Amino acid sequence: MDAVEIARRAQQVRSAIARCTSEEKNAVLLSVAELLDAQRERILAANACDLEAAAQSSAKPAFLDRLRVTQERIDGMIAGVRQVVSLPDPCARTPQAHVLASGITCVRQPVPFGVILMIYESRPNVTVDAAVLGIKSGNVMILRGGKESLATNRALRDCLTAALEKHQLPVDIVQLVEDTDRQRVQELIRLRRYIDLVIPRGSAALIRTIVENSTVPVIETGSGICHMYIDSSAVWETAIALALNAKVQRPSVCNAMETLLVHASWQPKIDEILQPLADAGVEIRGDEKICRCFPAARPATEEDWATEYNDLILSVAFVPDEETAIAHIQQYGTRHSECIVATDRQAVERFMQDVDAAVIYANASMRFTDGFEFGLGAEIGISTQKMHVRGPMGLEALTTYEYRMFGDGQIRS
Repeated sequence: MDAVEIARRAQQVRSAIARCTSEEKNAVLLSVAELLDAQRERILAANACDLEAAAQSSAKPAFLDRLRVTQERIDGMIAGVRQVVSLPDPCARTPQAHVLASGITCVRQPVPFGVILMIYESRPNVTVDAAVLGIKSGNVMILRGGKESLATNRALRDCLTAALEKHQLPVDIVQLVEDTDRQRVQELIRLRRYIDLVIPRGSAALIRTIVENSTVPVIETGSGICHMYIDSSAVWETAIALALNAKVQRPSVCNAMETLLVHASWQPKIDEILQPLADAGVEIRGDEKICRCFPAARPATEEDWATEYNDLILSVAFVPDEETAIAHIQQYGTRHSECIVATDRQAVERFMQDVDAAVIYANASMRFTDGFEFGLGAEIGISTQKMHVRGPMGLEALTTYEYRMFGDGQIRS
């Protein structure tokens, strides 16, 4: 099927899902959860094929982690679906209404975007998250995952379309683009007549390509070069625990720490934080002072400070003060998630004020940047832009509004 046909079919069924009540949409989602549970073995078998092909192509361990589906991750998908069911329908919110001087009643009505094109890479769970959020918010979803996860995505898509069929809804409400030719993406992102919104999720290169070439509006879900700054006022034991969690808990995700900035006053104790990281398998790449204090570190290059590793690699530098740390973050950060570890209230307030990011933490791991932890349910991405939505994107991020005007014959003089 060519790009125009995919988009045209999506546009044709937009009213079918938009008209559904909250109860009808929730019924579909509960069926999705049941089918994911029932089709576990098929999903795992498909994923095993994808993993084998990726391993044969010498994919890195971090990539394989993002691609892998396990029983526990299927449990997570099902839990995410059920959590979305429990959330309020964003299009069922009470609309704002007031009467104008003309006597016309003006109603600001929440509505779905319409047709959303989701472009992502290796994580198969995004297939379920995006489709479920799209259905609950009344949108039609066109899903284009990475070629490496195609078999898994097909198995997941079949669960989604079976749920739609069970409730007599068009299967084109969720479409999977199976053509892995990049040219197909280039065609889709120019179909402004049919597609209302594009959401890219993946590497910096993917996102940049979509932002620079799409004629359809884009919500930019940026890459995550996330920093942790340990201030001179930090509780050192807290800093050690936070750094270890932020880097090691799941290094392949976009809200894992990639750069650690440490106030120079902690130089005599730096091995107490770097050694546990190294023991956990983290490769340390440090500035000149870090390398002198911690001989196991490799010298960091300029490229390292600007790299999202998504792996057990960490750039580390000493900084003389908070201002230098903030300047480093502003130069190399991607406005995703940043953290300060400090007890000095003024230092925390200055960091919060001067750092420009979607999510800023004080004394907490930036690994909490996701929809579940924010109470948004499954997320469709983490927006690093400032228009429309910023940070974890849940249901409300997939809606807009329109003004509905009710009169009784008014004309404008």
